[in-house]
Amino acid sequence: MDVKKRVLIIGGGASGLAAAVWAARQGARVTVVEHMDRVGKKILSTGNGRCNMTNLYMGPECYRSGDSSFPMRVIEGFSVEDTLRFFGGLGIEIRDRNGYIYPNSDQASAVLDVLRQEVEHLGVRVLLSCQVSKIEPSCGMYRVSSSQGILEADALILATGSKAAPSTGSDGSGYELAKSLGHRVIKPLPALVQLRCQGSMYKQMAGIRTEAKVSLYAESPRLNKSGKGAESPRLNKSGKGAERILLAEDRGELQLTDYGLSGIPVFQVSRFGARALDEGSKVVARVDFMPSWKEEEAFGLLRKRASHMDYKTVEEMFVGLLNKKLALVLIRLAGVDPSMKSGGLSPRQLGRLLEQIKSYEAIVMSVNPFANAQVCCGGVDVHEVDANTMESKVRKGLYLAGELLDVDGICGGYNLQFAWSSGAIAGKCAAGKDTAEKRGREKEGAGKMPAGRRRL
Repeated sequence: MDVKKRVLIIGGGASGLAAAVWAARQGARVTVVEHMDRVGKKILSTGNGRCNMTNLYMGPECYRSGDSSFPMRVIEGFSVEDTLRFFGGLGIEIRDRNGYIYPNSDQASAVLDVLRQEVEHLGVRVLLSCQVSKIEPSCGMYRVSSSQGILEADALILATGSKAAPSTGSDGSGYELAKSLGHRVIKPLPALVQLRCQGSMYKQMAGIRTEAKVSLYAESPRLNKSGKGAESPRLNKSGKGAERILLAEDRGELQLTDYGLSGIPVFQVSRFGARALDEGSKVVARVDFMPSWKEEEAFGLLRKRASHMDYKTVEEMFVGLLNKKLALVLIRLAGVDPSMKSGGLSPRQLGRLLEQIKSYEAIVMSVNPFANAQVCCGGVDVHEVDANTMESKVRKGLYLAGELLDVDGICGGYNLQFAWSSGAIAGKCAAGKDTAEKRGREKEGAGKMPAGRRRL
């Protein structure tokens, strides 16, 4: 009698559901343990409720990890093409928005629905509101203590998510489970999150949306002859008294809040700020509010407008150039009277205005907490995980997938793609039906992409 391999998956999010489908398709007897009252809650919030499933552009620069090659090695094992075929087979018609892939219905619930339907169709057992308290490896299998009794499995997949967005079920409990099984966990910190900045002027700018370039710097004291740093280095553009390191930069629609900076370019650089702050560095965000103009071009434009509109006030001179509320704050920060006639602006005053427009500086006090973050940076050290199988290098029969790992992607469907890829590989390999060699043969015979869809 053919006895089915028992695969137990802890976590019913994107990676856990993908793992469940693929393990069941390989003939395993699959159980999913989810501590929330339903699976896939976080999927519903992705892409502002529309679910940015993946992205047609996929490169190593889209991911951050302790091992920079790890994310793409995983995705090569289950590619964007594989993801599109997978969801197409489940009934999802896609919508391509400049490479950003959504379900044609623009409903994240559709993605969750087809996954739940497939899980049910395959006979996967799903235990909801089930808490895991202990995992014990025993005689080549795993014995899991839960609030619904003892569960036994031949292979175990940890797909518990991170600490980001805890309201959706990501409470960080998976880190402790991974540690109990011998894995190292790099301190998780919020990522794809807003920056809280020093100063009271943000209340005046709250609600403003504008194109901008955001550059994030870590600042540390210069060492003196004794090898000690200055106690309180000044923040200045000359860099005197402090050494600045560019952490990351991005351009897009900046959103100003009553406490600081938000929007896509801020999300993209935030994980570097979170890590630098955690390590004790001062962090400064430099904002260019006119990123399409070079500095000399912007100065020439200001000088021209001041000359041609010499009868207008400085505040009026900026109408049509920058957001009105933003311009007023920047004018005051430059030490210029908004009511003075623009024709009276000196070259020095124009220079100070340019400085605020092109190099506005915000001292970052903190990032917003996990409750506001989309993902985490940090997690289970990927050096301890085989990218070809997602199996632990520490403990045989243990597999890890999704946000639990030290992998975080930029905005644009990248974190979901990693979840689909790592979950699918973990599910196949945990079921004992997949190898890197076999996956290579499958890819060779997979056929062509549907018409109109470009190969990556």
